[in-house]
Amino acid sequence: MTRTSAPTRPRRRIFADLTPLRTSPDYRRLWFGGTISWVGQAMTALAISLQVYDITRSSFAVGLVGLFTLVPLIVFGLYGGAIADTVDRRKLGLYSSLGAAALSVALAAAALLGHHRLWQLYTVVALQAVCGALTGPARSAMIPRLLPTEQLPAANALNSVSMTFGTMVGPALGGLIVAVGGYAWAYAIDAVTFTAALYAMWRLPSMKPDRAEGARGRASVADGLRFLGTRPNIRMTFFTDLAAMVLAQPKALFPAIAVLRYGDDARTVGLMVAAIAAGALLGGLFSGWQARIRRHGLAILLAVTGWGLAIAVFGLTRNLWLGLFFLALAGYADTVSMVFRTTMLQAATPDDMRGRLQGVFIVVVAGGPRLGDFLAGSAADLTSPPVAVTCGGLACVLVVVLLALRWRNFARYDAHHPQA
Repeated sequence: MTRTSAPTRPRRRIFADLTPLRTSPDYRRLWFGGTISWVGQAMTALAISLQVYDITRSSFAVGLVGLFTLVPLIVFGLYGGAIADTVDRRKLGLYSSLGAAALSVALAAAALLGHHRLWQLYTVVALQAVCGALTGPARSAMIPRLLPTEQLPAANALNSVSMTFGTMVGPALGGLIVAVGGYAWAYAIDAVTFTAALYAMWRLPSMKPDRAEGARGRASVADGLRFLGTRPNIRMTFFTDLAAMVLAQPKALFPAIAVLRYGDDARTVGLMVAAIAAGALLGGLFSGWQARIRRHGLAILLAVTGWGLAIAVFGLTRNLWLGLFFLALAGYADTVSMVFRTTMLQAATPDDMRGRLQGVFIVVVAGGPRLGDFLAGSAADLTSPPVAVTCGGLACVLVVVLLALRWRNFARYDAHHPQA
């Protein structure tokens, strides 16, 4: 059962609330294990891209890595959530993490033996995505079973720090290791980092879903989607995220903007990507105030609006450092939105539905930015990259306002009385 306790008056904080790490040894192990494995996975993702390009000398072939990742994430994200609502989530997370570790060992062995085959890399990437689609819903559904409800915002902020740290440090470390020791070393180190996540999963207690009396033995994806159709507040968390990721996704246009405004410097594109990541990391590190917020729906609306406005202003500015500031501001707003969206999804969803809705969450997170890249590229061809970025940000704000007017109760959502 989800742990609950009487609401207490939160202390005033600036930095991230570390209470979940102090009070729950299981969550602490899960967080540290996840942080270490995130770094390793990011190293492997970069190494695979470098190896594919080394084999083919084709950017198109490197781009196909994303496609081989996206399709399994979308397909198995939904079914992984249904499985997580049927079986012991601890075992599902343990076995799928073990599968991902085995894939890293296979990559290391192939690289060490000199077997550089493109189809092998694509196959491993697809299987890694399957493992991730199974692990993600199981892991997310575990957290409300490990912590009191009032600690979920702090836990989700800490999770954002973990993921952002991995995506920032992993590629840099992976590039260095590939340059010094080759692909085999990068894959081997990733395999070793999985031991932290495996140990954390192994130490967890049994995590069988709390099934309602009379519920079917096997969870159904269709039942999860029908449940989502009757829960407007949960639906709104997905709608607002799609508004941000589909309408105001600027990353695909960074190279073109660098050419048009900042002298076609590849380092400029890197700075733009890093600015969003840095803002996201700051959003997690300076998240102490979030524990005092009860109106999670209103916080999401404001955060997504902030993302859209920051992206719109970035499209207008011609000063690089000012543009980077607004991209960092957008990254900060995105983390705030993510923390409250995830908390609502965990707190307002029955335990036997959490896996399936986390599966939907994975599909939205995986598919939304890719669709946004396509839309941004199409709009840029019809107008110009800066115009496409600014109009996309403003469209995001407009859609959020319309959504808030259509489902007014979302802004009144109270974390102390969560209603899906």
